[in-house]
Amino acid sequence: MSLSDRERVEGFHRTTMTAVTQTPNDSIAVVYLTPPQPLAVLVDSLRSLLRSSSLARLRLAALTRFGHDSTARATVDTRVFDTRRVNRPADTSIEIPAGRVWGMARRSVLFSPGDQPELMRKAPTTGADVVVFDLEDAVAPDRKATARESVRGVLADLATDAESGADSSPEVCVRVSPAGRGAAADLDAVLDAPDAGPDALMVPKTGDADDVTHLADLAAERDADPPVLALVETAAGVLHAEAIADAEPTDALVFGAEDLAADIGATRTDEGTEVLHAREHVVLAASAAGVDAIDTVYTDFEDEEGLRAETAFARDLGYDGKLAIHPAQVGPINEAFTPDPERIEWANRVLDAHEEAEKEGEAVFAVDGEMIDAPLLAQAERIRERARAAGVDVD
Repeated sequence: MSLSDRERVEGFHRTTMTAVTQTPNDSIAVVYLTPPQPLAVLVDSLRSLLRSSSLARLRLAALTRFGHDSTARATVDTRVFDTRRVNRPADTSIEIPAGRVWGMARRSVLFSPGDQPELMRKAPTTGADVVVFDLEDAVAPDRKATARESVRGVLADLATDAESGADSSPEVCVRVSPAGRGAAADLDAVLDAPDAGPDALMVPKTGDADDVTHLADLAAERDADPPVLALVETAAGVLHAEAIADAEPTDALVFGAEDLAADIGATRTDEGTEVLHAREHVVLAASAAGVDAIDTVYTDFEDEEGLRAETAFARDLGYDGKLAIHPAQVGPINEAFTPDPERIEWANRVLDAHEEAEKEGEAVFAVDGEMIDAPLLAQAERIRERARAAGVDVD
């Protein structure tokens, strides 16, 4: 089955880029895990995608092909393209710590207190797509220095595990303190060893795009260029969500309902109507900029039924994942953001029918007695993208 340009781009960005690591010559590589194809075909296809991508943001690295001949290798440009800026190459390349491998989904984002090394060491074993070592709210002011050392130590342990061939780890993120209140000291600690740094940084209480670029500048001063997950949890942040999402370093918007309610003086309710407008605004801003949208925490970690309902609602709003504050929340969250087999089968039928309709020159077609229009086609593509990102075989 031939793929459209968009599907082919998503294939590399979300599917065949199922694992990324660093090659022996220190160039960044994508491990190609789908059935092997002729090497020249893969390289030509990847170069074509760099020129023709219609995605909002496309990050592609050098390609390493592991097929029947595991020694066959090829590399292409390792630049970041931002198609919202007329396909001009950005000034930075993908930076990935040596040996670190992770999946591309961000369904579950689990926080772990930075001053509790035992919990941080357990976090990567929970099944979370992203683990966040927290140096902000979870750590008392008089324990910040201890927490920084603990986070640095756990990051070093994870890097050692990866180099020794341990199982693939999740994306590892560090939530730093706000600018002017400890962010620089946090980065001094966690970016001290280039091969043992975090995969991403999270900036709290993001009020505008300058907060994101300032953190990225601080990281650049320490020879690091990790993607930034921006926490939108203040009135100012919600009002500037579009600009925050559009900032070059931003890779995801993270909605924080609890801090937002405190900031605006709202009373939190089970229905969540007091933050619904902001919740919808954040996911719209993320979608428009082509970055991930991560939903707020569900604070009652013993209420699985409530968590499932809230996660399903967030998914239906358009969110890509949800914050977790307890390992018990990871499974239900991952399940909610992983399309079930019936939905995947429907999406496959729609996309197969669309391909046949295009061959016949037909603009309108039906699947299971339902006329398929552009929104349903986009929905089918999104289902496949989410399933692939979650590691589900959709073929």
